[in-house]
Amino acid sequence: MRNQKKPQNHAQIVYLSHGGGPLPILGDAGHKAMVNFMRELPSRLRKPDAILVISAHWEESTATLSGAPAPPMLYDYYGFPDEAYEINYPAPGNPGLADRIAGLLIKNSIPARIDLQRGFDHGVFIPLKLMYPEADIPSLQLSLLRGLDPAAHIALGKALRELTDENILVIGSGFSFHNMGAFSRRGINAPDPANDAFQNWLIEVCAGPISRSEREQLLIDWQKAPSARYCHPREEHLLPLHVCLGMADKPAETIFDDYILGKRAVAFLW
Repeated sequence: MRNQKKPQNHAQIVYLSHGGGPLPILGDAGHKAMVNFMRELPSRLRKPDAILVISAHWEESTATLSGAPAPPMLYDYYGFPDEAYEINYPAPGNPGLADRIAGLLIKNSIPARIDLQRGFDHGVFIPLKLMYPEADIPSLQLSLLRGLDPAAHIALGKALRELTDENILVIGSGFSFHNMGAFSRRGINAPDPANDAFQNWLIEVCAGPISRSEREQLLIDWQKAPSARYCHPREEHLLPLHVCLGMADKPAETIFDDYILGKRAVAFLW
């Protein structure tokens, strides 16, 4: 008997590193590998009917979804050239999906609400502008939870598992290395054993041959990983990964392992 093919309408889940502010769009040399990766990524994905982004740049006390039908731009960075504040990504929102996801969260005992004014922050419009420049796919955001509890973010992902039978692209938009003081604005890829140790640990946990429960526990205890607090003095750029892993039902594939702003960073696909 032939193996049955997996239905073509299952969700695709990606955790990626979205770079430094608007620099990927502004032609920064330290982002070249990342920009090339993001531009090519859609070629290995089915075009989704909708995109849900969990961005490192939105934290709320209650899980919050963006419900605007035409989200504005939220330039949540400062000190860049004028062109950084003229970037536009006019993708439509998806209020109907926002309502459904809020319902899923509430059904799973996670309080949720919808924000009708929230715009796309750069954790959304930078990767999506590179991946889908036509801006023709309805997109929305889900916030992180204040307090940054890793177990709570895995629970967020688990509550989204009903979406896995739909043609949705879920993007955890963070950065697997996010020590602002250690980046190289000149893009010099100097050896950094501490960075390597944490990236290798992430690959082993997310893509290695271990059980789902073990994977989840390791990510809950991520601060015990090698060089954890060096790579993430504050963990908001790591926690989108927890949401993705909580939603996924299999080990990840490592789809990016290169340098951004002189530091090694990784991306995963489920």
